[in-house]
Amino acid sequence: MSNIATKLAPTALEQIVEGLTQAVAEVAVETLKAQNYHWNVTGMAFGPLHDLFQEIYEDHFEAQDELSERVKALGAHALGRYDAFLKRSKIAECDGDIPAEKMVANLLADQETLAGTLNALAAASDEHGDLITADLATERAAKHEKFAWMLRAHLAG
Repeated sequence: MSNIATKLAPTALEQIVEGLTQAVAEVAVETLKAQNYHWNVTGMAFGPLHDLFQEIYEDHFEAQDELSERVKALGAHALGRYDAFLKRSKIAECDGDIPAEKMVANLLADQETLAGTLNALAAASDEHGDLITADLATERAAKHEKFAWMLRAHLAG
């Protein structure tokens, strides 16, 4: 029995694992940021934002596992240290002591970043014939685009 990892050229496998690892790092940082905002949001939109932030961090916690398990399925080491996530991530931490509107704007920008990271991973994976990773990345990108739309709606008007 063979798997996709044994069929990929070493450079292709390295590129795909790198993309997965980047996605894991960014999702991990975003998970904690959304949870932090969930704890600290205040104001007239407290209820809906508290719930939305929880939906985001719960989704992202599961995503970390799915993406990391794909790294392992490809025979690579899954990154599991928060300091390493912070070094790699294009998403920055925030202490959560900001107005609700800024929280929404920050998470919106981050969701767009995540969608871009995952779209690039999907394209690279598809190009190299790793349709499982391409499918996973496409599905995750769609979730991040949906969260971006939901956050953008809170800033409209």
